Amino acid sequence: MSTKARYTSLMRAPRDGFTLIELLVVLAIVAFLLTLSLPRYFHSIDKSKETILKENLRVTRETIDKYYDDTGHYPDSLQDLVDHHYLRALPVDPLTGSNSTWVIIPPDDSTKGAVYTLKSSASGQTAEGTPYADL
Repeated sequence: MSTKARYTSLMRAPRDGFTLIELLVVLAIVAFLLTLSLPRYFHSIDKSKETILKENLRVTRETIDKYYDDTGHYPDSLQDLVDHHYLRALPVDPLTGSNSTWVIIPPDDSTKGAVYTLKSSASGQTAEGTPYADL
């Protein structure tokens, strides 16, 4: 086989991989797309937690009011709402990740029970600037 034939066959050989430059360009594009999308993703997670917190507080407060309307007194604990089938399970504070970190506010008249309302014990504030404890 002549030198010219060998050279021509090498030029036509298929490439089996990518060059370093091609890989670096792809990695740069992926990194750029991640810098655009990750902040939005984490913001949406925080916004979702705030929405879940507000809904858990609303539902639990309505349930406490229903308990009061039915029995004439407030529950002695949040567990009473579960025991008497007003709730299936204790609500979870999505910011603390626990159902035992709620701040329980008793009624003015202590003879009417122990749980008038509840608030989140999470520190920080919503995107609008309201402290979580004031929701």
